[in-house]
Amino acid sequence: MAEMSMNRVIHGAFRRDLERFEESLAAVADGDAGRAEQLWTAWANFDDQLTRHHVGEHEIAWPTLRQLGLNEDLITQWDAEHDRLAEALHAADQAMRALRNSPSAANAQAARDAVAKLSSVAVEHLDHEEADLEPFYLAKKDTPELKAMGRKFGQMSPPAAGTFFAWLQDGATSEEAASLRRNVPGPVVAILGGVFGRTYRRTIAPVWRA
Repeated sequence: MAEMSMNRVIHGAFRRDLERFEESLAAVADGDAGRAEQLWTAWANFDDQLTRHHVGEHEIAWPTLRQLGLNEDLITQWDAEHDRLAEALHAADQAMRALRNSPSAANAQAARDAVAKLSSVAVEHLDHEEADLEPFYLAKKDTPELKAMGRKFGQMSPPAAGTFFAWLQDGATSEEAASLRRNVPGPVVAILGGVFGRTYRRTIAPVWRA
């Protein structure tokens, strides 16, 4: 089984959610306020996870990668992609809010179109980042700098960490699940995801099984 960085494991969760939103939004009927509210709950988590991830890259990952000698031009390119992604995320958020406030098939289609645009922008960025960064991460995984970076990313409250780990594992492939446990001690994933991930499993995971 191929080794995978934690960054790529997280990217897998973003891709899954984007596909789930597009599929789910296609089935929202006029007046289905309950389904619109369910999707909004899942959207709020997705928005939070994506925003947290990219803020962390700017504040924690980029300085570490510069220290380790990553080409500055790549970071400049990723920053520009993050700007485009932020615009698409804002547009999708507005469309999801409109659907929540006025559940209709038309608003659901508008939200689906906005999420499809976001997905296109996001996948382009994720693919680009992985192509250049994944080999670098794996080559440097045992350096003190990357280990310190991982600890900084791990500085979350137990409820936030629990939601994060439960979300990462919801629909993860066997390769992603194995890589998660290689990157994070099993007891940490089990305790945080098990105990503090209950809210995710109760309020968001069922959205995708509806």
